[in-house]
Amino acid sequence: MAEHDQDIGERAESFTQKSQGSPMAVESIMDNFALYGLSKRTAALQEFDAELKTEIGSGSHTLRRRAQLMGMRKKMLGVHEALRKAKR
Repeated sequence: MAEHDQDIGERAESFTQKSQGSPMAVESIMDNFALYGLSKRTAALQEFDAELKTEIGSGSHTLRRRAQLMGMRKKMLGVHEALRKAKR
C-alpha cells in the first residue's frame, strides 16, 4: 500500500515499525501524545483534521477506521485542551 493511500494511524504504525523495529499500537501513540510539545500536538491534530476531511469508502473496514480516527481525535483534543489550560 502506498503511503498516500494510508490513513494517519496506519502511517504512524508504519513509522514506529521502521524506527523501533515493531509497530506501536495506535493506543500507545495516543498515550505519548501528552508528551508532545504544543506545536507538535497542534500539527498532529491538524493531520487528523485533514485525514477526516477526505472522502471515505463504504466498506465496513473503512467506516470502522473512520470511527476509530474520530474517537482518537476527540481524545487527543481533550488532552491538548487540558494541557493548554495548564499552560503546557
